[in-house]
Amino acid sequence: MQTGSYINGKWFNPSSSQISRNINPADTSDVIAEFPLATEGDVRSAVDAAMAAFPLWKKTPGPERGRVLWRAADIARRRVDEIAQTLTREEGKILREAKGEVLKGIAVLEYYAGEGFRMHGKTLPSESRDTFTYTLRQPLGAVGLIAPWNFPWAIPVWKSAPAIVAGCAVVFKPSELTPATSALLAEIYEEAGLPPGVFNMVVGRGSVVGEAMVAAPQLRAIS
Repeated sequence: MQTGSYINGKWFNPSSSQISRNINPADTSDVIAEFPLATEGDVRSAVDAAMAAFPLWKKTPGPERGRVLWRAADIARRRVDEIAQTLTREEGKILREAKGEVLKGIAVLEYYAGEGFRMHGKTLPSESRDTFTYTLRQPLGAVGLIAPWNFPWAIPVWKSAPAIVAGCAVVFKPSELTPATSALLAEIYEEAGLPPGVFNMVVGRGSVVGEAMVAAPQLRAIS
């Protein structure tokens, strides 16, 4: 099971000497995975990948971006049981609630897939003759997303889907306590056709990875 970091379309293990153990809270003898924690340098690599991917993703039409999310929803629906079981084993939520969380996330993917067709600007009356006044919605750029452990599928979807469909590139930090469920989201985005660098996942401590994200001047927003 992949639980490491994912940058520019590739899984990799950071060179950090700090190893994190992903443990089942209901059975602490069940170690789901062990992986090295990401460093500030890994955050810089993820930011660089997002910045490089952003110009082309920004130019991709909104409906086309939305179709990537729709394919992601279809893939996730085929993998509902796998995602729910991973969530339960990793986070401790009972299976029924875990499956409900997964289905909620799929509904969010479907909703934001449709937003690719609804990113309207405005036309406005002008006081000047022969003048056409209008507004356009433009993506911010590369953005940073930080999610907690308690909804390791739904919150990453709530944060990433609107950013992706709006044309932003993402640097995402899941909780180091629940990286496996979030890693499934990275796998699904890749299978759905999201270009390398548009979604990057860096697994590490908030005091290191989170701080580096907040301090990165290239990230235009933090959620």
